[in-house]
Amino acid sequence: MATTYARGVGLLTAVVAVAMSLYHMWTTAFGPPEAVFFRGTHLIFAFALVFLTQPLRQRRTPGIEDWILLLLAIGSVGWLFFDYQRIVFRIIYIDAPEPADWFWGWTCVLLVMEATRRVIGWALPATALVFLVLALTVLDVELPVLLDQLYLTTEGIFGSTLGVSAGFVVVFVLFGAFMERSGVGRLFMDFALALTGRSVGGPGKVAVISSSLFGSVSGSAVANVMVTGQVTIPLMKRTGFRPQFAAAVEAVASTGGQIMPPIMGAAAFVMAEFLQVQYLEVITWALLPALLFYVAAFGAVHFEAKRTGLRGLSGEDVPKLSRVLGASGHLFIPIFIILAGLFLGYSAPLSALAGTLACFPVAALSANSRETVTLHNVWAALVEGARGALGVAMACACAGIVIGVITISGLGIIFTQFVLAAAQNSLILALVLTMVAGIILGMGMPTTPAYIVMVALLVPAVIKLGVVEPAAHLFAFYFAILSAITPPVALAVFAAAGLAKSDLWQSGLAAVKMGAAGFIVPFMFVYSPSLLLIGDWIDILHASLTATAGCLLLAAGLHGYLIARATWLERALSIAAALTLIKPGWLTDMIGIGLAALVVAMQFATRRRKAAAAAPSRLPLP
Repeated sequence: MATTYARGVGLLTAVVAVAMSLYHMWTTAFGPPEAVFFRGTHLIFAFALVFLTQPLRQRRTPGIEDWILLLLAIGSVGWLFFDYQRIVFRIIYIDAPEPADWFWGWTCVLLVMEATRRVIGWALPATALVFLVLALTVLDVELPVLLDQLYLTTEGIFGSTLGVSAGFVVVFVLFGAFMERSGVGRLFMDFALALTGRSVGGPGKVAVISSSLFGSVSGSAVANVMVTGQVTIPLMKRTGFRPQFAAAVEAVASTGGQIMPPIMGAAAFVMAEFLQVQYLEVITWALLPALLFYVAAFGAVHFEAKRTGLRGLSGEDVPKLSRVLGASGHLFIPIFIILAGLFLGYSAPLSALAGTLACFPVAALSANSRETVTLHNVWAALVEGARGALGVAMACACAGIVIGVITISGLGIIFTQFVLAAAQNSLILALVLTMVAGIILGMGMPTTPAYIVMVALLVPAVIKLGVVEPAAHLFAFYFAILSAITPPVALAVFAAAGLAKSDLWQSGLAAVKMGAAGFIVPFMFVYSPSLLLIGDWIDILHASLTATAGCLLLAAGLHGYLIARATWLERALSIAAALTLIKPGWLTDMIGIGLAALVVAMQFATRRRKAAAAAPSRLPLP
């Protein structure tokens, strides 16, 4: 009996997930209904999957209480559909809510928080609860006004954040699921192996490249670690990398996937909505900083491998690039379809849908990938896509509660004034406050809600101090992401350390050292928007070259090798050179170039002395 019930729940869950995926594919292709119906339907699907797959008690199948909560959740959204005409034509904040509005409204608020807790933990629901209490006590928001804001308008739960989840996130998560099921994960790994497998520290460089590629599709640092890390971490350990460094490489590279175009983390779509720009513009702004992040990570692996005397893989372990591209290169076509759609002016969701629909037909083009083209894989991709969007869907709904309170109470303005006062009109202090807040928020909740809260509370203050909007938003975005590699709560590091069987703190510190450029790059583009490809091309080229040199010197200084093993003085000079090159301005650039030249000269002198000492002495001829 229990087995039959479990099978029935499993089948129902799969059917609901497939229906959710197909619904969002349909609305992407033919246009969504009115906002409340579209976002509400999205939330109903999310509610259903959460209560079916995350029971209240720690067991495999939902109990009676889960079914009751599910029916209440559906009813709370269904009431908006049922009485839509009255709700739309009433005067908000003036017409008193009806008794049914009170019941279903607060039921919806509570169940959004409960469903979010089940999916991503307590941090975000607790934050929403704190804001609700603040609104009703300290900020004196009247209860009917708060109910209007959170439930009966599109300024709360059903606001733009849930709209981003419904309109953007699901279809991109689906694309990732279709790509994975059509064999792209193996292609990414083989492609990275062919490019860098034989070079010094090859397995570490493979991890950086493959994780950046896969992370740009998956959008989740932890998921990326668990997929690519299963292969890359044992490979790195086998070739001599320390376990904690192997874990750090995988965690940093996987985390960077969320900032790597063309398919970034879900918060990037929220950013496009907040800034009212095309997603293509967000990609453009994010491109160069993401490349700098990975240049530094790649350099860190190279310098660590050189310092410890590690080699690359042998020829028989590395596939030829021509063979990889010949056998599986066609699987890159769906990504090119998305890029083409974006450049031709089509919307991001429609471009993603085109790429998604192309995945299995493209896989069928070659015998090497044709085995993935099965009804089982298509069904599984539809299920995984819907379930993969649950965390973002509930986080966006719950973040809507926070945003609703901030908007109706004027808390955003109050907080902006507080940040400006605390920073004493100093931009660098405001940026540091934003950085710390982003890391702390990101430790307890996913990137998207952490970024949303920062945009509501901190970003306006940074903009008021003169930072251009794209730079301010990307600054918040970066630090919401980097919490994944920042101890004490570093989820990507935890996942990688588990695979590497390494100490969590040692792995976390290694990840911070390796990803140090990620903590500096946001300050770079705040002070030099040229790094966001904004401005004159001469300035952009100049900023790009000096920033790239700075990132490599930073990696060299932190890992103790540039062209030879570095002394502590050479490491300190390298870091100083990096920081001066990273800071925009001709004076600092000249200082940085001078310091870098000094380090190179010192290292060449060291190499010559070592070479002379190692050379056999020559006896004079008789």
